[in-house]
Amino acid sequence: MATSASSQLNKAVKQQYMSLPQGDKVQAMYIWIDGSGEGLRCKTRTLDSEPKTIEDLPEWNFDGSSTYQSEGSNSDMFLIPAAMFRDPFRKDPNKLVLCEVLKYNRKPAETNLRRTCKQIMSMVENNHPWFGMEQEYTILGTDGHPFGWPSNGFPGPQGPYYCGVGADKAYGRDIVEAHYRACLYAGVDICGTNAEVMPAQWEFQIGPCEGINMGDHLWVARFILHRVCEDFGVVASFDPKPIPGNWNGAGCHTNFSTKEMRDDGGLKVIEDSIERLAKRHRYHIRAYDPKGGLDNARRLTGRHETSSIDEFSAGVANRGASIRIPRAVGQDKKGYFEDRRPSANCDPYIVTEALVRTCLLKEEGEEPTDYSK
Repeated sequence: MATSASSQLNKAVKQQYMSLPQGDKVQAMYIWIDGSGEGLRCKTRTLDSEPKTIEDLPEWNFDGSSTYQSEGSNSDMFLIPAAMFRDPFRKDPNKLVLCEVLKYNRKPAETNLRRTCKQIMSMVENNHPWFGMEQEYTILGTDGHPFGWPSNGFPGPQGPYYCGVGADKAYGRDIVEAHYRACLYAGVDICGTNAEVMPAQWEFQIGPCEGINMGDHLWVARFILHRVCEDFGVVASFDPKPIPGNWNGAGCHTNFSTKEMRDDGGLKVIEDSIERLAKRHRYHIRAYDPKGGLDNARRLTGRHETSSIDEFSAGVANRGASIRIPRAVGQDKKGYFEDRRPSANCDPYIVTEALVRTCLLKEEGEEPTDYSK
């Protein structure tokens, strides 16, 4: 099992320094999405006092030519603090700061999808859109081999691993437990976790979150997972189909509801929304992974609990459908629905934005409407 050299360093020695008092100073780790639309970057600055609100945090900058975000001749990019969390690695009073990225001309960077998402969410705040996202991921060694798998071969076939217990069924639970507790400490709205169908594959759920908070909390939960895995010397992969063949892929099923859907008789509103989604399948597939559908094409095959990428389908309790209505929602005639199409490496800002555009703003056609004109 290949683990990183850094994880072999003596952590007890590091703890000697981490336990030193830091005076009145505060370390703020600024986090942003890089030019790949999937990778996260971070760097730390010292503040003179503990920030209480996002307004207390200064803007910062970085070299965008080293993050796939700009040319070397004009490389300064701006970091605009957007959401603040407690830092579970350095502990209080230190902070994690999720940032938006602006270009030299103060316009959003190409992979800053938060800016438009926030604008769209502000248009529907009276509808109180709630989201819950189920983030699947795979633990890999630094050589890209799934954690705990035999070095020359495969584990036994899928079946015993989903929600499994025991050393021969659950691969890497220490990482899952550490990540869960770190998210709770940070103030991330994590609401659950479980082992998934493929060995070394796990899932955590974030939500319910309203509006823009969904994207903020999921991105910070992903950052915390990457940092926890770094400490253990392994890698968290959000690839939608990390292992080809008869193994489940990884998605980010997105649960969605509005106040109307949650009220009595909401099932009719849910059914109307599903009709709208059916007419806009291609727009949603393009929005649901960072490569415009190419990543998801490896996963949405109609097998391994997925629908076909080319066809839209919906059903009660059907895990092979694009949209699943949970059985309890069918019985109660109100609640939420689950969009099973988003890939594990999706950007939650554009996924939640797309659902709001189609279901609440009632947009139609292949392209999103530009409301800034």
